[in-house]
Amino acid sequence: MKKIFVISMFLLLITTGCSGNGTQNPEAEQEDNLNEREDEGQEVEQTVQIEEPEVITGNLEIPWSIEKFENSFYLAERPGYIVKIDNRVTERQSVALEKDISTAPEAGLLGFVLAPDFAESNLAYANYTYVDDSGQFNRIVTLHLEDNIWREESLLLDHIPSGTYHHGGRLKIGPDGMLYTTTGDASEPNIAQDLDSLGGKILRINLDGTIPSDNPFPDSYVYSYGHRNPQGITWSSDGMLFSSEHGSRANDEVNLIEVGQNYGWPITEGSEEQEGMVSPLFTSGDLETWAPSGMDYYDGRLYVAALRGSAVLEFDLEAGEQREIITGFGRIRDVLIEDNSLYFISNNTDGRGVPEENDDKLYRISLSELN
Repeated sequence: MKKIFVISMFLLLITTGCSGNGTQNPEAEQEDNLNEREDEGQEVEQTVQIEEPEVITGNLEIPWSIEKFENSFYLAERPGYIVKIDNRVTERQSVALEKDISTAPEAGLLGFVLAPDFAESNLAYANYTYVDDSGQFNRIVTLHLEDNIWREESLLLDHIPSGTYHHGGRLKIGPDGMLYTTTGDASEPNIAQDLDSLGGKILRINLDGTIPSDNPFPDSYVYSYGHRNPQGITWSSDGMLFSSEHGSRANDEVNLIEVGQNYGWPITEGSEEQEGMVSPLFTSGDLETWAPSGMDYYDGRLYVAALRGSAVLEFDLEAGEQREIITGFGRIRDVLIEDNSLYFISNNTDGRGVPEENDDKLYRISLSELN
């Protein structure tokens, strides 16, 4: 069987100095015009030989999120479809939405998560970008599956700021049974610090769309703020919440999210520090970009999809170390870990990658292969 190689284990690098906080570049521009500086950290290379990941399905169209129920996968595609894969049989299911889905860069059908009682209710939750006469926004809705069509059933939250870029969009149900979503700053940095705006935040929502009574700010969905464009959230086995976030040009972040805290954007980013603002656990620094997206947790480690980094990244929380564990498949949008298997989707058809034959694809590899 063909082999791939896992390379470049990095000790945790905390670099000083950042690109200008006011610069608003989409993920495609994150690596452009970076200042050439001497790297202040040390790199330790480690080469490991592993089996090539298994391809579960191909010919996906800009897939954005992975859900799994029993033996079936449900993949959300940005143009507005759900791809169901059941025993290697792939079926593209239509999504009937109340609003016209946006075709702006990075926009579309984004976060998608099955309801806890999906087996009985056939319900899911979705976050999508739409455009109408009043403008462009993101909204969170329930979808009901019937006759292989997902129909928008109820509106939970609307008028989440949306712009040319920075939509956020990740959607997950936490261990507390609440719905969490990430929102971008819609290319307007200052709204990330505005507690009256839903942009640049992590939001926490009851499953019926109401505001949880124990949220940190009165009558507010806001759980944490000061975010630029977070696209991944996950929880550790002991309930800690983590997020991945795009920086400007570089300075991407992996954060430990604490209730009610300020994560700095646009006042600070990367390793910059300021009183009252939380600095990340890991940052790419101002010389490198990951463009991190979906993430998951397993056995003390975070696994993060990297778009510009073209890899699945592993972050060891106890050791404070990071490494690339999967490379060579182009842009990676989301990851899912279940039963000692790591699943990931490539995102080479999003207009920023270089698609290969049958791209995009859903892959699987055993975690035991990666250790």
